Amino acid sequence: MANTTSGTYTFDQTFAIDEIIADAYERIGLVGSAGHQLYSARRSLNILFQEWGNRGVHFWQIGNTNINLIQGSTTNADATAEGSGIYTFYRDSGDVPGGGEPPQAVTAPTTNIYGITDILNCTYRTNYNLTAQADIGLTKISRDTYSAMANKLGQGTPTQWWVQRFIDKVTLTIYPIPDATAAANYLNIYYVRRIQDVDSTYTDATDLPYRFLPPMVSGLSFYLSMKYAPQRTQELKLLYEDEFARALAEDGSAASTYITPKAYYPEVT
Repeated sequence: MANTTSGTYTFDQTFAIDEIIADAYERIGLVGSAGHQLYSARRSLNILFQEWGNRGVHFWQIGNTNINLIQGSTTNADATAEGSGIYTFYRDSGDVPGGGEPPQAVTAPTTNIYGITDILNCTYRTNYNLTAQADIGLTKISRDTYSAMANKLGQGTPTQWWVQRFIDKVTLTIYPIPDATAAANYLNIYYVRRIQDVDSTYTDATDLPYRFLPPMVSGLSFYLSMKYAPQRTQELKLLYEDEFARALAEDGSAASTYITPKAYYPEVT
């Protein structure tokens, strides 16, 4: 009988948290984890994901959305402290003042977005979703530059933006604030989103691409070894860093590279 293949490509989507934890424990010589060991591993896995964020490894979580503009105002109920032009993205729905859905979040054309950790790019988008759609790049400025602006309530077409990153939210401030013409258009942003937490539902999958499954498991085993098998910590750290480096090197898009030598003739005038 001829051999057959599975015909599926979903292992990373069905590789549940409990299996990830079991594999990591087996690597340090512990079989059959339960109770506190499961909780300890889940906690370590979440810490591992935050450590990846500190390395800048979250570029598979880059998203894109539009923000509708409002004339002379902002969609933020909590923006009065600094005037207008501030757009807030909360870490989680539980961080929204008063609870529930924020009245000031992104309302068109997408729904509320949580977990944003930084904003990478911001453009002013006209004629959204039409053949005449056009983007105009806004200049990113520092807090000092914004602070030195004399009239923060001046209206016009937004040309500049800056970001503040807080514990529970990220705010995007634009200048000048939208006038009547700008209010008919949008801001378009690219943002970095956090990797979703590992919760107590151990049958869930993780929020990362399949390429990072090997360093995730080896990284978790390295973290767990510091608690349960310290004699193997250095060995498992080397394995983890090796698999992490390979995943990082593969996780990108190849591009054509052109090298043109510069001709230099010092005696020619």
